[in-house]
Amino acid sequence: MKDINSHDFKISSQIKIKDLPTLLDLDEDKKTIQKALRGVSEDLADIQNAMYAHGKYSVLMCIQGMDTAGKDSLIREVFKEFNVRGIVAHSFKKPTHIELKQDYLWRHYVALPARGKFGIFNRTHYENVLVTRVHPKYLMYENMPDIKSVEDVTDAFWDKRFEEINNFEKHIANNGTIIFKFFLNISKDEQKNRLLRRLNKQEKNWKFSPDDLKERKLWDDYQNCYEDVLNRTSKADAPWFNIPADDKSTARYLVAKILYDTLKTYTDIKEPDLPAKEKANIDLYKQQLKNED
Repeated sequence: MKDINSHDFKISSQIKIKDLPTLLDLDEDKKTIQKALRGVSEDLADIQNAMYAHGKYSVLMCIQGMDTAGKDSLIREVFKEFNVRGIVAHSFKKPTHIELKQDYLWRHYVALPARGKFGIFNRTHYENVLVTRVHPKYLMYENMPDIKSVEDVTDAFWDKRFEEINNFEKHIANNGTIIFKFFLNISKDEQKNRLLRRLNKQEKNWKFSPDDLKERKLWDDYQNCYEDVLNRTSKADAPWFNIPADDKSTARYLVAKILYDTLKTYTDIKEPDLPAKEKANIDLYKQQLKNED
């Protein structure tokens, strides 16, 4: 299999989204890639178990992508080897009435993973500079003091919102959250194929909505917004990774490999030692248990 260098996928300079690949050939068949994914997923699960016992770091994994990019299945396949106690996934939909009573980052703050756990944001706080930027009328539901009409949503408004998001991520990174942000980058042609599969397969029909076609017509608007997001919010403590996602198996393996390659550099993540007195009495504890028979 082709050797993967995680840094090759990190957004570390200004990009043009049209230049980012949506397909990567790993020079292997699907079964081999899936087997490699299982191996990396098991290694990740070992790190998570140690992280849970260590209790000083958390991991926040943010996943963004156009409709049909494969977010749900990626989460299922990458984390299937994990102990459920150590992972929590949140899928952020349209804000509820209660959430709209708070600032736009509130629902993301309260969903952050505790130390020792993996948290997954399936769609993220970036919806607030993606969907709302393509559809600024949605901002009216937030009932902000200074925004009384769409005309009040200026470039300065978006500058401020980007600054707030960067500050949010910097704050949680400074307090022990290891942040990964993955852009599942699919081509427009591949999205078309996946939408057609939803329509052609009866068991997939429930995933389709006519709104998918309405949003597809805004493809270029979304791509422009994603480009701005990647350029303005990929930071050293909260990097974006471009994941070529036209092939789902490849995308899942890349995400798992990037997670593992990064987390294994945290050499301080390890199970804590028993207190000296308890460690010295391990043989005694074993004997007590054996004597129960």
